[in-house]
Amino acid sequence: MSEEPLPGSPGPVRVRVPAKINLHLAVGLPRDDGYHDLTTVYQAISLYDEVVVEPAAGLELVVNGEGAEDVPLDDSNLAARAVYALAERTGRSPNVRIVMRKGIPVAGGMAGGSADAAATLVACDALWACGLSRDELAETAAELGSDVPFALYGGTALGTGRGERLSPVLARTQRHWVIAIANGGLSTPDVFKELDRLRSTDRPPPRTAGADALLRALREEAATPLAKVIANDLQPAAISLRPSLRRTLAAGVESGALGGAVSGSGPTCVFLAEDGDHAVRVAAGLSGLGVCRTVRTAYGPVPGARVV
Repeated sequence: MSEEPLPGSPGPVRVRVPAKINLHLAVGLPRDDGYHDLTTVYQAISLYDEVVVEPAAGLELVVNGEGAEDVPLDDSNLAARAVYALAERTGRSPNVRIVMRKGIPVAGGMAGGSADAAATLVACDALWACGLSRDELAETAAELGSDVPFALYGGTALGTGRGERLSPVLARTQRHWVIAIANGGLSTPDVFKELDRLRSTDRPPPRTAGADALLRALREEAATPLAKVIANDLQPAAISLRPSLRRTLAAGVESGALGGAVSGSGPTCVFLAEDGDHAVRVAAGLSGLGVCRTVRTAYGPVPGARVV
């Protein structure tokens, strides 16, 4: 039987959840289920969404902040699906009001929707006093989307399967990033379809090698070894759909970044800096070149979704 919120039940629960970047993303061939096998190294960075959940008469979604107008407010929203999934698992009623404050670019290749779903799982677990462990929440998260489990844990991790099977990775040093946010987003399914199309041509794009070099670079104190091995199989497809990304990537290096890549399915681009001061200088140079809508700095790794 479903449980209605009791009088005097907890008030709003606020959760902060980070964006992710892919330091390494190797994409295999399409599977029978329509997904692709992935080998990826995620890092959670200090660019955040905030999700507040509180009891309500029914399920309500409110979105504020950057790109809010592009976020669906119906049951296709991953946060709404997270509520339904956790309610079904725990026997609760999915009657909550979810207020999302966006700081992660929408459709930007930084898993903003997945982050909101992870934050909603954490918030509802706290609101309903379910007492589920992070690993138990991750089981539900994996049903929602490939990036949702990582948003729960954060840090740095190796992802396999669809990206949902995670192994923690030791990252010895905090890294500093410059984030170039584009005008408009890119559809992740469209980018994967374009990659499949490019691979079917006479001159398919090169495939990213294994993650071993990237994992070794993460153990180095210096940032330069990491900059040399950042790689993303989806980058040629994102550039094919958004050719202006070539100029953005070149501009980041011209502005002094050690290296960079398209983030996930794009169109956000991320650039590695030596330290925080260097990141500020790179961001200032990039901002003046007119190759993206806005520029931000961030650092990582940071923890995943957490009640604040």
